[in-house]
Amino acid sequence: MSPPLHFLFLLFALTLSGTIRFGFGIGVGINYGQIANNLPSPSHVAVLLESISVSRVKLYDADSNVLEAFAGTGVQFIIGLGNEYLVNMSNANMAQSWIQANVQPYIGRTNITCIVVGNEVLTGNDTTMMEYLLPAMQGVYAALSDLGLEQQVIVTSAHSVGILSDSYPPSSGTFQANLGQYIQPLLNFHSMIGSPFLINAYPFFAYKGDPDQVSLPYALFETNPGMTDPNTGLHYDNMLYAQIDAVYAAMKAIGHVDIEIRISETGWPSKGDPDEVGASLQNAEAYNGNLLQRIARKEATPGRPSVPINVHVFALFNEDLKPGPTSERNYGLYYPNVTPVYNIGLQQGYLSGFSVSSALRQRNSLDLCILSLLGMVEFLFSLEVLEKLTILIRLPSQIQSTKLKPSHLSRLPHLYRIVHLTAIRSTRYR
Repeated sequence: MSPPLHFLFLLFALTLSGTIRFGFGIGVGINYGQIANNLPSPSHVAVLLESISVSRVKLYDADSNVLEAFAGTGVQFIIGLGNEYLVNMSNANMAQSWIQANVQPYIGRTNITCIVVGNEVLTGNDTTMMEYLLPAMQGVYAALSDLGLEQQVIVTSAHSVGILSDSYPPSSGTFQANLGQYIQPLLNFHSMIGSPFLINAYPFFAYKGDPDQVSLPYALFETNPGMTDPNTGLHYDNMLYAQIDAVYAAMKAIGHVDIEIRISETGWPSKGDPDEVGASLQNAEAYNGNLLQRIARKEATPGRPSVPINVHVFALFNEDLKPGPTSERNYGLYYPNVTPVYNIGLQQGYLSGFSVSSALRQRNSLDLCILSLLGMVEFLFSLEVLEKLTILIRLPSQIQSTKLKPSHLSRLPHLYRIVHLTAIRSTRYR
């Protein structure tokens, strides 16, 4: 099935809009949730993420349609095993069957790098799930080892910052006492296999819960006095870094300084119910925009200055079928029609590798449109993939009639790659 015309015309329209100097391909990951009935197909999502140079994606399952659509792209995938699988994954045979069905077939085609076993299990109410979390992780790891994949695919789990009983100041971070029986052996396992500890951290929740005491600029990475940890003397200018270091402190308190913390989810909703203080488009734009800039600068937390923050932003799309308050359906960076919810540069990301001056854009916008249309025309006429490759040969004859300078021509392959990827994805689903 070919992509709808509106998707192609959106690609063309974004070409018209110009380019940006701050691209999204800066080491950030994205959570690709699918609790919705109006999302674009995985093949279209592959084109979108290629266009904004996102190279890391986190799923909440092992959706074969997504993994097939991204085959050959090189995008690194974290796939998920839901809480409902934990009991079964503690069984060696069932764990191996799951790996053979959901991981092994994609090795060498789709770049699966991690399996997240369970999500926020320890802050739930199901003690059975808590008891099975570690055995399930061990079962998945053993299955990967039996198939020789344990070095290629790491095993971990994702946790809410709610596992902490104290987080202020960061150096006083401690785990909830009632979770010690689960967390201690879990951290021992992480240490043994060398996998990271994943945290879902949302400064939005802290602000919403106590807006009179929590500074909004501090939560949004905006200019603010910050706070200094009285025990370490370290200064914090944002809440996310403080939350990360609080988890490091909690791990150190029970004997572990050898495990890296990564942020598996963080974000800010662009809309909420009347009682959801702080849920707004302006705040979401500020939070995610400022976060991306810090990731681009390869910043680290004060407590771990040599370890750049590793983040998967939540989420790629607004998801209209998610239960709960309005905010739950409005964390997306994009609407399902593939237009940005707010402006942090993503609406211009289709040409993020084609950075030219403002004056050049004004002079040559028509030239760029012609080049973009060449690829669209080829695609719409459904030529064979091999024929599409000849666009790079034919482009010089078109370029001769434009005013593009030779120094700009080296950037044309990025534009072509987007058009070409769209064509390849379409032939796969006809």
